[in-house]
Amino acid sequence: MTHATSGTSEAYIALGANLGNREATLLEALRRLDVYPEIKVLRCSRMYETDPVGYVDQPCFVNMAAVLQTTWSPEQLLTVMQRIELELGRERKIRFGPRTVDLDLLWVEGQQIDTPLLTLPHPRMMERAFVLVPLADIVPEGEISGLYREIQQALNIMDGKEGVRFWKTCNWRSESGHFEN
Repeated sequence: MTHATSGTSEAYIALGANLGNREATLLEALRRLDVYPEIKVLRCSRMYETDPVGYVDQPCFVNMAAVLQTTWSPEQLLTVMQRIELELGRERKIRFGPRTVDLDLLWVEGQQIDTPLLTLPHPRMMERAFVLVPLADIVPEGEISGLYREIQQALNIMDGKEGVRFWKTCNWRSESGHFEN
């Protein structure tokens, strides 16, 4: 089990929403993350409209992924992500049910953590097309830990990718005006 590292780490997160103005909520979540001096949003994937998984009697989601640079431990980052979910109206009523926003911490610089609060890498990310397709947009091909290779291998054998459809390019901009897709 690994805990906080000194310096900065790259963290990959998944974002999803299926209630209200889905795109605006996802962009607001990114904006709220980027406001913290300890977090910088580096890159965002494209946005994908996705069929619900698990509990299917609900609207389609818009999903995306982002890579953050942070000086915080994974636990600190997760705490802030959960606070942002609550601020944006997230209610946990039905497992896998409708939500204004969902922020999942997927991977942090190859750290492995297994505590009651957090498991890294995310235990189900390699089973979910709605996570892997956007993640494939932003993980560099030469990424040392092998995350890129793992994503590509999982996508090659995965069923259900037809439930993940390109929706639009992310038009999020950080406070500095930096934008990358």
